[in-house]
Amino acid sequence: MSRRRCCGLIDETIVSQTFIPQGQSRWPEVFIQLEELEAVRLKDMVGLDQAECAEAMGVSRATFQRILGAARSKIATALVEGRPIIIRGGNYLIKNRVFKCVDCGNVWEAEPCAAGGKHGFEIPCPKCGDMKKMRIDTRKVHTCSGGQQDEKGHSGCCREES
Repeated sequence: MSRRRCCGLIDETIVSQTFIPQGQSRWPEVFIQLEELEAVRLKDMVGLDQAECAEAMGVSRATFQRILGAARSKIATALVEGRPIIIRGGNYLIKNRVFKCVDCGNVWEAEPCAAGGKHGFEIPCPKCGDMKKMRIDTRKVHTCSGGQQDEKGHSGCCREES
């Protein structure tokens, strides 16, 4: 039995989770996991190389390549066969957002935005209270030994809160 893969890090959840081709679709839906979409975003939209993508997602290069290959295969199938795409689920964690105050240079993290939460533009610097800030990217390398699920169903990923 293979060990469970570590959670992939994603920047944010997506805007639209369903894409349906125009007209009637006779085919079943294609399900794309959120970390698969993040792999496509980083590689094909942002244009990072494979090593940078893997580092950004906190997975090995080989794992990143498998995630990207699975996503591209599913997307190709959906486009060629006119199948609906449903994006949901997967094995991922949403990254905290990191900001730097333009005036005082303070760097701080903010939890990922939830529905009705603070999206970033209305978050003041916790040190000086100024609203001038920029979002910065912190690409931290992460290694995980995986783990078995406990009685509560947690996977044992070292990123999970206990």
